Amino acid sequence: MSELSFFKKEHSVYKDEKSNSLKEALEQTTHLGIGAHQDDLEVMASHGILNCLGKKDLWFSGVTCTNGAGSARSGKYKSLSDAEMVKVRSEEQVASAKIGEYSSMIQLGYESGEVKKESNPMLIDDLKKIITQSCPAFIYSHNLADKHDTHIAVVMATITALRELDYKPHYFYGCEVWRTLDWLGDHRKVPLEISEDTSLVSQMIECHHSQIEGGKRYDLAALGRMKSNATFFESHSVDNAQNLWFAMDLKPLLEDKSLNPSEFVSKYIDEFKKDVCEKVNRFI
Repeated sequence: MSELSFFKKEHSVYKDEKSNSLKEALEQTTHLGIGAHQDDLEVMASHGILNCLGKKDLWFSGVTCTNGAGSARSGKYKSLSDAEMVKVRSEEQVASAKIGEYSSMIQLGYESGEVKKESNPMLIDDLKKIITQSCPAFIYSHNLADKHDTHIAVVMATITALRELDYKPHYFYGCEVWRTLDWLGDHRKVPLEISEDTSLVSQMIECHHSQIEGGKRYDLAALGRMKSNATFFESHSVDNAQNLWFAMDLKPLLEDKSLNPSEFVSKYIDEFKKDVCEKVNRFI
């Protein structure tokens, strides 16, 4: 049993064996990743995971909000029931957390449909408990232009939780997953540099075997995007980084609670439209 109580009885908690309790594991957490699905963290928050690896004063903890019941499946996983798939995906997430030396890994156990309910108060309350206990300097979640509804629901719940707590981490990143941030103006991008050695990232993603065998080569795609981001970031200079993951700075939404998240991201979209149109019109 964890010392913190969460709404879903199906939730699960993994903590680093050096910590005596979940509370202790969260108290030492400096980097917190809040994702929708198992394997989201290893893709979008690898910057935080790698920066904490092997450090005595930096620790990464992860939160996965959904239970994985609706996951695509094929091969040896094709005939698994939703309940069996939940167990598989939970075990995969823990295996990945062990490789990444997470301080803790909390799987809140919500069904995807529950997460997508407007302003789910139970999810928000669970996130508030985790944030209050950890007080992280870095928070990684999904970005507001992601095309996956569950991802948007999770980042919106995270924003709501942070606003209700009036908690402002030093950095609050909305990261790429289901849609790149290549379109975002370079002055708006937060380029998160990933270690030249991506072998650990690959190992963590490969833990989620049920998804890779299910026909989604997230392992190859994530590493390819890191390299692509680094190469195509600057057109008139050599690469300054070997691997980059792009994020959107979401901290302004905490500094000014009156900001509407939809209007906030719309401004960035309008800037992209203006930039494209100006370039085309220049040559008409």
